[in-house]
Amino acid sequence: MINIKTPREIDLMRVAGEIVGDTHKYLIPYLKPGITTEKIDSLARDYIIKRGATPSCYHYNGYPGNICISINEEVVHGIRSKRKLCDGDIVTLDICACYKGYHGDSAWTYAIGNISEEKKYLLEHTEKSLYEGLKQIKAGSHVGDIGEAVQKYVESHGLGVVKELVGHGVGNNLHEDPDVPNYGKKNTGPILKEGMVIAVEPMVNLGTADVCLLDDDWTVVTLDNKPSAHFEHTVLITKDGYEILTKR
Repeated sequence: MINIKTPREIDLMRVAGEIVGDTHKYLIPYLKPGITTEKIDSLARDYIIKRGATPSCYHYNGYPGNICISINEEVVHGIRSKRKLCDGDIVTLDICACYKGYHGDSAWTYAIGNISEEKKYLLEHTEKSLYEGLKQIKAGSHVGDIGEAVQKYVESHGLGVVKELVGHGVGNNLHEDPDVPNYGKKNTGPILKEGMVIAVEPMVNLGTADVCLLDDDWTVVTLDNKPSAHFEHTVLITKDGYEILTKR
């Protein structure tokens, strides 16, 4: 069931989204060679709690971290560890916070030190594909409009758009209806209505679109071992467009 949010719910989700965006900003200065993903996770947890929220990912379906931290070929759901970031890595922080029962969700991929031109290209066009998708959003448009715009942009730049993983509704559950794929056809799928809240999140690979799941049953990686990027915002559907709730 697709939920239309009440004004009260929207106000709470604005706060949750603000906390998520601010957590990203808080962590940026720490994203340097030598820091462990375990340390990044603990910094995020402490900041989210300090802001009066809780990390939505913690023990979500058994997930063992506070945020998802994915490096290079890891697409999503990387788990904190003693692994250190290295110069030339890219790292995705997927941060979710719950404020008074309502969630915000945003992922962003960051360069660590000096990265290759290929990785710069991947980050640039994955981020741009997110905004190509967001341009399609307003009351009366279709979920398929978003997916088609993302897919066309990504594939026109010679990149692979992951199809096994999709965006989703957000509310008092972290994942709600509808699914929001990063591929599709215009004028298909559920109709967007004013008051809906969704997460749009292109996951894009430098090589093929193919992915696989590691033995930890969480971490998804590219099948060809090439790097992947992930950019995501939680947005409110408005009459004439959208409002980003997870501004950075």
